[in-house]
Amino acid sequence: MLTSPRMRFAVLGPANDDLVALEKGANLVLFEHEAEQVIYLGPDDALDRVVRGWAARLVGDDPSDEGIWDRAARRCTEGTPDQIDRFIAAERRRERLKALRCLPAATSRTIEILEGRVAVLLYDKALLDEEDILPASLLIFGKSHAPVVRNVGSRTFISPGEIGGGPAGIALLSDDENGDLIVSIYEPTGGLVESHVVPTLRTGKFTVLDRTGESS
Repeated sequence: MLTSPRMRFAVLGPANDDLVALEKGANLVLFEHEAEQVIYLGPDDALDRVVRGWAARLVGDDPSDEGIWDRAARRCTEGTPDQIDRFIAAERRRERLKALRCLPAATSRTIEILEGRVAVLLYDKALLDEEDILPASLLIFGKSHAPVVRNVGSRTFISPGEIGGGPAGIALLSDDENGDLIVSIYEPTGGLVESHVVPTLRTGKFTVLDRTGESS
């Protein structure tokens, strides 16, 4: 019997200002594949714009955490059970949007630990240096029109490709029952483009941190 993956982590490629495709991709990995974290690898503020509009459509013009009490008072004080249920469902979806994150800046790297694997995430892989590469087993980048999953020695380079105008745009990383990494590339509409198995290669524990690409 197959077991459910223990880890689901997703990345979204550059939107090229196609906010519709970006929202479709985010919806796919958040609500259909239930990714725990989703990072946008574009060099712009497209994801911020998508999330602001999405949250406002869900709960109203003030989708902030602070505004939840006002929203609850307006909609639940005299609401029917069905209206209250819809309010709670919308607020839960709004809360899930917090799993969507951007790179700190176009020239920044973000380091994540994915089930013992050190992953370096950035927009342009040309900015990688020896300090980035040495501890990493996964190097995940956004600047690529088409998706990339390529093993180079003990490291795997991954790009989802462009979600705006590209052939794919979404990479979902998950663990199978053996602890191997599954990299699945999707279109925003949900079509599976390709899937790869990356055998387990684990390291020790590292501290999660962000590092800017500027020299000190």
